[in-house]
Amino acid sequence: LLLALGRPALSGAQATEGAAAAPHRRFDYKDSFKGPHLVQADGTVPFWVHTGNAIPSADQIRITTSLKSQKGSVWTKNKSIFDNWEVEVTFRVTGRGRIGADGLAIWFTEEQGLEGPVFGAADKWNGVGIFFDSFDNDGKKNNPGVIVVGNNGKLLYDHQNDGSTQALASCQRDFRNKPYPVRVKITYYQKTLTVLINNGFTPDKEDYEFCAKVEDMVLPSQGYFGISAATGGLADDHDVLSFLTFQLTEPGKEAPTPDAEIPQKDKEKYQEEFEHFQQELDKKKEEFQREHPDVQGQPGKLFELFFNDVFETVSDRELRQIFEGQNRIHLEIKQLNRQLDMILDEQRKYVSAVTEEIAKRGAGSAAQQGQVSQQEIDTVVKTQEEVIRQVKEIRSSVSDALRSISGAQHPGSAGVYETTQHFNDIKEHLHVVRRDVEHLVQRGSPSSEKQKCPELPPFPSCLSTMHFFIFVAVQTVLFIGYVMYRSQQEAAAKKFF
Repeated sequence: LLLALGRPALSGAQATEGAAAAPHRRFDYKDSFKGPHLVQADGTVPFWVHTGNAIPSADQIRITTSLKSQKGSVWTKNKSIFDNWEVEVTFRVTGRGRIGADGLAIWFTEEQGLEGPVFGAADKWNGVGIFFDSFDNDGKKNNPGVIVVGNNGKLLYDHQNDGSTQALASCQRDFRNKPYPVRVKITYYQKTLTVLINNGFTPDKEDYEFCAKVEDMVLPSQGYFGISAATGGLADDHDVLSFLTFQLTEPGKEAPTPDAEIPQKDKEKYQEEFEHFQQELDKKKEEFQREHPDVQGQPGKLFELFFNDVFETVSDRELRQIFEGQNRIHLEIKQLNRQLDMILDEQRKYVSAVTEEIAKRGAGSAAQQGQVSQQEIDTVVKTQEEVIRQVKEIRSSVSDALRSISGAQHPGSAGVYETTQHFNDIKEHLHVVRRDVEHLVQRGSPSSEKQKCPELPPFPSCLSTMHFFIFVAVQTVLFIGYVMYRSQQEAAAKKFF
């Protein structure tokens, strides 16, 4: 009896010691993705396939956009052949509404569930799904939540009850609209599935808390990793920033070599692709050497030629930007110079017309009127001469600015500050010209006569005493009649009570 009791205790101690020892982790790049430079030139993610409304970008994959009735998913192209694994997923679920829908799911299944009714993936899966359900279908107010649901390939997901009848484990966590991305660590080790979650309130990547645990869980020995999402009447943006997969090896056991993990058929395929790529590279190298015979045998010069053709230094880029800016300023000032020439011509025509008008008025006006008109005309002429003088100064300053810019466009010259100062002076002179022209127009316009206020209508005559008493009497009779009518109505209404 003592021996029988001692054996379970010994086995329990050994299990505790084995669980305490951390397994060996090895990163698997074929079952992972992470930004930046996440997608290739053709819009695909290496070693992954995306379906539905999923949109890959340089730093994330948007599984679904915040539109109604959207479905999307991403799945690994090849099966994972290791028994123990761990995935770390970083995602964001954001939306403008107080309630979101429908949610996001992380999968490990025997076959790819590219599209279906379960959070954008297929139903009747063989494996496990970790669901981040953000909509309360059963009305129990237990959402948003995290639910672990297993399936042997024969069960239909109970979506109306949020999978509560099929859940192996769950926890209630709000993962929507967090200041930092939400992180989830899912570990399947020694037939035990553990879910840890970082709720997105801290930038600490390792600040995980326990969410769910399922023991004695049997999963397929080989399967596909995937992540999917769906929206319904409500909608959220479901963005996955990274999906990192690690192979776990028990302590004391050697991890299989990469060559042992690759099937022989895949090895032959990869070798054939490598030889084809090597042949194409040799052909392009020979063509380039034929086109550039002067760089044969000089790999350093070849690299320098390629680098100079494709890239530019920081100083070259800054110098190019300076020249482009100066050219734009030069064109603007030339346009301004042409406009100033047109203004000067208009002013000269106006001065000549005013002078002729002065001569005509001076010949036929009286002495006193002539003296008054002569004073006004002298003022107008002086104003016009001042305007012409200022326009000439502006023209000279523009010419100086053009010369400065012409000198600054040569390498080694520095005239950007002087050009900017000249441009500011031109703006000030233009404001002065505008004010002078407006003042001149106001003075040259004929003075309007002073407007007379409209005459008041004739005031009505005073009310006589006779009419006043008649008005008071009529009002009194009407008031008494109204009071009697109201009293009769109230008396009639009381009969019904």
